[in-house]
Amino acid sequence: MQAYIWLAILIFLLFVEGTTLNLVTIWFAGGALAAAIAALLKAETLVQLLIFIVVSLLLLVITRPFVVKFMKRNRTKTNVDSLIGRSAVVTEKIDNLAQTGHVMINDIDWMARTSSDGTIIPAGAIVIIEEVKGVRLIVKATGEERKEVL
Repeated sequence: MQAYIWLAILIFLLFVEGTTLNLVTIWFAGGALAAAIAALLKAETLVQLLIFIVVSLLLLVITRPFVVKFMKRNRTKTNVDSLIGRSAVVTEKIDNLAQTGHVMINDIDWMARTSSDGTIIPAGAIVIIEEVKGVRLIVKATGEERKEVL
């Protein structure tokens, strides 16, 4: 009878996992499966519970980092995330200490800063976007200047 209880728990956890698609309960479903097998082998209730807890935690700790990394690999960058690594043109001198600096990317004017306060980047320079902090782009100079097209 206990094996049926564990199988019902397994089915419920798989149902919850199927509706959320966020890897919330899959680890515990594995633990419920192991506990159901232990129940079929006539293990005591306490042993079944310990197997459920240990297997669930082992699955969570050991496999979750790999699964999360795999799931993020196929994620398409959107909006602000897509700006990182791209080039932009400085439209106003970037000087952290004077709190000035703007860049233009995708026809949008962004406030820009460098990662170090001592760095000044002149207008017309091309920069690479390293990071986005709030409404500011953190950039670094490439050493190139924008060439005007007549």
